[in-house]
Amino acid sequence: MPRVWDVPVHDSTRVRDVRVAAEEAAAAAGLDDRRTAAAALVATELATNLLKHAEGGEVLIDVVAPSVLRGGPVDHRVVQIAALDHGPGIRDVPAAMRDGVSATGSLGAGLGTCLRLSDDFDVHSVPGRGTVAVARVGRVPRRRGLVRAGSALAGRISWTHGGVPRAGGAPGAGSYDAAGHGGRPSSDGGPGAGAPAAHRGYGPAEGAAPADGAWYGVPGGTQDGGGASGQGAPGGSPAPHGDGRGAERPSVCGVRAGGVNVPFAGAAYSGDAWAWVRDEDRVTLMMADGLGHGPEAARASTAAVEALHRSAHLTPAESLRQLHSALGGTRGAAVAVAQLDTRARRLRFAGVGNIGARLRQDGTWRSLLSRPGIVGVHRPTTLREEEVAWADDRMLILHTDGLPSRWTPPSDPALPAADPAVTAAVTIRDASSSARPVRDDTAVAVLTPTPPDRP
Repeated sequence: MPRVWDVPVHDSTRVRDVRVAAEEAAAAAGLDDRRTAAAALVATELATNLLKHAEGGEVLIDVVAPSVLRGGPVDHRVVQIAALDHGPGIRDVPAAMRDGVSATGSLGAGLGTCLRLSDDFDVHSVPGRGTVAVARVGRVPRRRGLVRAGSALAGRISWTHGGVPRAGGAPGAGSYDAAGHGGRPSSDGGPGAGAPAAHRGYGPAEGAAPADGAWYGVPGGTQDGGGASGQGAPGGSPAPHGDGRGAERPSVCGVRAGGVNVPFAGAAYSGDAWAWVRDEDRVTLMMADGLGHGPEAARASTAAVEALHRSAHLTPAESLRQLHSALGGTRGAAVAVAQLDTRARRLRFAGVGNIGARLRQDGTWRSLLSRPGIVGVHRPTTLREEEVAWADDRMLILHTDGLPSRWTPPSDPALPAADPAVTAAVTIRDASSSARPVRDDTAVAVLTPTPPDRP
């Protein structure tokens, strides 16, 4: 059963607990010493920021699937570190990412350090409501894709080889190595001294500013979230493929997923679990809620995750039948399965039990309904699938009953472009309060299109 580390941070003694939790998660994810150190440092910086800027908060550490599945039977696991607070918020997030920028008189290297060392890093902040930051650290630093000129971070952050950003200079060149170490960043916009010659010149020519809307970065990354390396096109859709007769196949839409899991009362294991898998053009997102909470509930939801990885080729209804057999020796679980055909752009959904599903469609939210029952104990005779169109404005949220029954979907217009785990964390943070204490494990998973200005 996978651990989930939930560490409240309200005094300096808990910063060490956060670091130790990150090291334990790194061991579970199979990270080497160098990447373990990176995960520990990111976790330490985020915990320290909670104390400095928000008078405390919460750090959630989990071992999860990456936010983009590259295809193939197995994707590696990464350490995810999420920091949540109800503090004053950050008025200028891109500026806060730059080293030397601080609101408290410190060195101002916290968020910049997290950005350099993480494979994925995203921050959402609203003044007066608080901040959520999510970082992921994997076995090998991911080669970041493309950043669109004119986007929020353009002109402030540029991507170097190995996926490490450099602040302040022209895009496409830099001096940090693949783990965020090495020479000092160049301040003149040209290639940094530490950048190998083979990696220089991937951006615009020296001294030339990129046109608004232009794309730049390290070539070779997959932009559609599942095609072969180098096939992706900016915006998440690869170039059309011929069928041998001159015809073109429909483009594949880019998609990302992420989630946050909060164990009840700070327990070591959560009875909730989310997972997603890919089989060619189909991606499948699942949420499972083991009956009750604690280790036995966690065994049921873990069995559901393992069974899903054997069922990536099946439809949602077929997957639920497979999961019913796999959970037969457990106490059972509520399970919902959503599958997106990225080429046909159709979403199919089926669920059993009290898993919530909300789909944003044309600016409004609608519920996708599950059937009564418990997977592994009592499955409905008929499993109906609901099918809807998928478009660039869609967002799907799956959640367990740890959320209040009348929670409100996030309305911030910036969230659709945020990392899906950030949206999940904001949903959990804003739905909880001292007046509505959580009485069970809580998990939220989010499926979104890949924004046109994100890799």
